[in-house]
Amino acid sequence: MSLKAMLKSGHTPTLFSTFLYFDISFMVWVLLGPLAVLIGADLHLDAAQKGLMVATPSLAGAFLRVVNGVFVDRFGPKRTGIISQMIVIGGLFAAWRLGVHNFGQTLVLATVLGVAGASFAIALPMASSWYPKEHQGLALGIAGAGNSGTVLASLFAPTLAKTWGWTNVIGMAILPLLVAFTVFVVFAKDSPNRPAPKTASGYLKVLSQGDCWGLMALYSVTFGGFVGLSSSLPIYFHSEYGLSSVTAGFVTAACVFSGSMVRPFGGFLADRFGGVQTLTVVFAVAAVALGLVSMNLPGVYLAAAVFILGMLALGMGNGAVFQLAPQRFGGEMGLITGLVGMAGGVGGFYLASSLGVSKQLTGSYQAGLLIFAGLAFVALLGVSAVRKRWNAWSLRGGAQIGDGKLAEAQA
Repeated sequence: MSLKAMLKSGHTPTLFSTFLYFDISFMVWVLLGPLAVLIGADLHLDAAQKGLMVATPSLAGAFLRVVNGVFVDRFGPKRTGIISQMIVIGGLFAAWRLGVHNFGQTLVLATVLGVAGASFAIALPMASSWYPKEHQGLALGIAGAGNSGTVLASLFAPTLAKTWGWTNVIGMAILPLLVAFTVFVVFAKDSPNRPAPKTASGYLKVLSQGDCWGLMALYSVTFGGFVGLSSSLPIYFHSEYGLSSVTAGFVTAACVFSGSMVRPFGGFLADRFGGVQTLTVVFAVAAVALGLVSMNLPGVYLAAAVFILGMLALGMGNGAVFQLAPQRFGGEMGLITGLVGMAGGVGGFYLASSLGVSKQLTGSYQAGLLIFAGLAFVALLGVSAVRKRWNAWSLRGGAQIGDGKLAEAQA
């Protein structure tokens, strides 16, 4: 198994177009996190309000991912992607020109940014439909590595906001979006092997499968942890260690970079050793790391190092979950990507908002982090419970539910 063989087996222009589309969309999706310190100061927001502000794009994106999943199934990923990008560009332009003046308006902007987060349900099935089963983990890992856009937001948004003001940063975000939009329109192509649209009963059959809910639960922890921390760490490092908004952005970027760059590696490991085995290690490491940072570690460098370890685990977990998804639900990737992606967004909303509430009520982020560490441990127990049955299809070429029945895995 190699990168060269994987690229030859599919459509490279589409793969990298979806990566760029996903990357810039993710940058925009988490934009409020790196700007939260400055926005909070200007609009006089408390800890809970800042937590809700940075969490709302995750929640909006979560539910819109299901909508996009259905639209991808019905109208194709390219058409759905073009419409979504136009909505985000228009929303950012309106916010830039009209301004954002109070907490309520930040939530409206956050909801628009959720449309960018819903790009997940477009990019991944578009890439998946071009590649055979044996290369799904690596291909989806490359497309899904677009979550590295969170790094761009953490690196550049606070610095630009210090110079030009955070409202102008919202307008500046339109420029890379236009570049990604142009590349997507010109180079991305819907696969001729895209599954036929499902009927309403077909959607219900997917939802009736326990494996669907299992994948959703696992992704709510891996991706929920990744995006929730990506949005919250700038506030966390500013509040707990007294870092400036710019320095907090740099430290956050280091943490986020580690999680986003290893997503393809997580998919590769899942292709090689199986998604179940990979996720077993992932959840064990994530639970330990999140438990440690909940203890208010002395020194920002130690805290950042443990966050990086946790983000490495969560990032690989994201790739591993989406190695399993097409093996089990290859004929319904548009819908399953939307559903699993929704669960991830809900997990991100929960983590980001709970950290804000924890800080507001107790004066510390400890409770929020410790509870999420507990969720990672519960996910570890869940993976252990389904190990034998899931290995039957994750290591043997997979299974489909095209007719609503689980096809037997072949030796």
